[in-house]
Amino acid sequence: MTSPSASSRKALSKIACNRLQKELVEWQVNPPAGFKHKVTDNLQRWIIEVNGAPGTLYAGETYQLQVDFPEHYPMEAPQVIFVPPAPLHPHIYSNGHICLDILYDSWSPAMTVSSICISILSMLSSSTVKAVHNDGVGVLYSDDTVSERVAALDAEPEGQGQANGVAGTVTEGTHEQRTQIRLKKAEAKKGSVEESDEEGRFKLRNGREVFEEKAYLVGVAKKGDSDGSFGIEESLSELEQLADTAGLLVVGSTYQKLASPNPRTYIGSGKVAEIKSAIHAFGVETVIFDDELSPGQLRNLEKTFGGDVRVCDRTALILDIFNQRAATREAALQVSLAQMEYQLPRLTRMWTHLERQAGGQVKGMGEKQIEVDKRILRDQIAALKKEIESVRKHRKQYRNRRFAVPVPVVSLVGYTNAGKSTLLNRLTGADVLAEDKLFATLDPTTRRVQMKNGKEFLLTDTVGFIQKLPTTLVAAFRATLEEISESSLLVHVVDISHPLAELQIDAVEKVLAELDTTSIPKLIVWNKVDNAKDPEKIKSEAKKEADVICISALTGEGLDDFCNAVQEKLKDMMVWVEALIPFDKGELLSTIHHVGLVEKTEYVENGALVRAHVPLRFARLLTPMRQTCVS
Repeated sequence: MTSPSASSRKALSKIACNRLQKELVEWQVNPPAGFKHKVTDNLQRWIIEVNGAPGTLYAGETYQLQVDFPEHYPMEAPQVIFVPPAPLHPHIYSNGHICLDILYDSWSPAMTVSSICISILSMLSSSTVKAVHNDGVGVLYSDDTVSERVAALDAEPEGQGQANGVAGTVTEGTHEQRTQIRLKKAEAKKGSVEESDEEGRFKLRNGREVFEEKAYLVGVAKKGDSDGSFGIEESLSELEQLADTAGLLVVGSTYQKLASPNPRTYIGSGKVAEIKSAIHAFGVETVIFDDELSPGQLRNLEKTFGGDVRVCDRTALILDIFNQRAATREAALQVSLAQMEYQLPRLTRMWTHLERQAGGQVKGMGEKQIEVDKRILRDQIAALKKEIESVRKHRKQYRNRRFAVPVPVVSLVGYTNAGKSTLLNRLTGADVLAEDKLFATLDPTTRRVQMKNGKEFLLTDTVGFIQKLPTTLVAAFRATLEEISESSLLVHVVDISHPLAELQIDAVEKVLAELDTTSIPKLIVWNKVDNAKDPEKIKSEAKKEADVICISALTGEGLDDFCNAVQEKLKDMMVWVEALIPFDKGELLSTIHHVGLVEKTEYVENGALVRAHVPLRFARLLTPMRQTCVS
């Protein structure tokens, strides 16, 4: 078998040209990991550079794939060969031809060059060899556990077969000799690999060891999305942080540009096939979509991916994180409500096993069970709402008691992981969990802070916000978020070192608008200035902005300026009063000195005549006494 020459190949059809140009653009934006397209003027023949994956026989090696496209691509499969020297593998002949089913009988027009590459990667990384096509190489793979043996090379210390960070790199001799050397070295370490690979996926999460599931991320860049929103790559990067927070091990990601999502599978059929190849190549257990999927899309994708692969979306992932981190009964109630409301329209997929048992009769049983289950879930939702309403009333009573002692309330708001908890800990000596993780804080924590003038305010740390925050979560956490709407002052904490700081600010402001907080005074705090690329430039820009303070909650830099700014803001919210406090109301006089700025106190026959600036809420309590005020 030989590859067709340029002269013998028929020219590409218009459909093939359009398809390849589209694939080429997608490749340039999001190439498969380990593959690089060598740009030429020949659209009909692609040359692709393949880097041997670490932990395989081919670590440190570089190969070339030659892909020749037929006239009627993608209706016909392309011819794909390795340019010799080819990898030493039972499914690859010495002339470079590859025995891979998707290049022959299993080819589908929905497949792409990217999905071919991922399948080749899967073949080269496979732990077993079911059939041998190259007998000369098959003898080296006699025990069907090559990958497990080769993975043991990862454990080698630097200087003993490891170079440039690539495990098991061997550089001497021909390619065949190098491969055989790796096999022998791997055989010597065969006993240790299985344990080390599995143990490496155990991580300590929330004080307990958990096994990290392998996850693959999927996004869609919708045409027409405004420039003022998160880009698809930035959004997927944030999704990866969320996955890590949830205890998942992200092994890859991909996205597709679409005018609008596919109503059946959210993404196109070609991208579905590519992801299916990635699932087999990387042993993916969970596929996470960056946008909320409909119940139908969820079912169709799980059916297509098959096996035990779990499909979820950003909303389900965030709910899972909240469920893991809910430390109080109140938070647990609110998370449970959000999860149940999310699950209600998706219950059908939980009962499909009943439909498979015995045909139509059992299908009816499944449908009845779904309705029963939905009624149960609705009853549970109603009960949770009653409990949460009780929590809201309790919180309101607590706030009313707190307002009776008129100490100003300052709430920290901001994007998740902006440093709110670190700031609270720094100012108050509190011991609130402050991790470099998304959603480290769910429950509001309030502490007293004393200013230089001797006055106090209450500082409250609140749950962080995020783009695409599930509406069910906002609704469920309204009891907690009401703390924000009752504040005297909002301090919007921004991670100014983050490249998407402006977009994060917009996301927070959007949620605050939903909570009707526009009338509450606000102070902007640019945190993590010590992590910024140019701290001095950031500080200079902050001075030009109104109500902006630069700090580092971690190091303490700028905290004096912050406290002074809060003090001035709270002073601006005070009103001038002159009131005659009766002698039998001595506790009021003490409170005025405690929460206000007293200019003069004069004792007269009927009591103490006080002239002071006091908080507006407290001024209302003094209304009867202000009526007897002496001008």
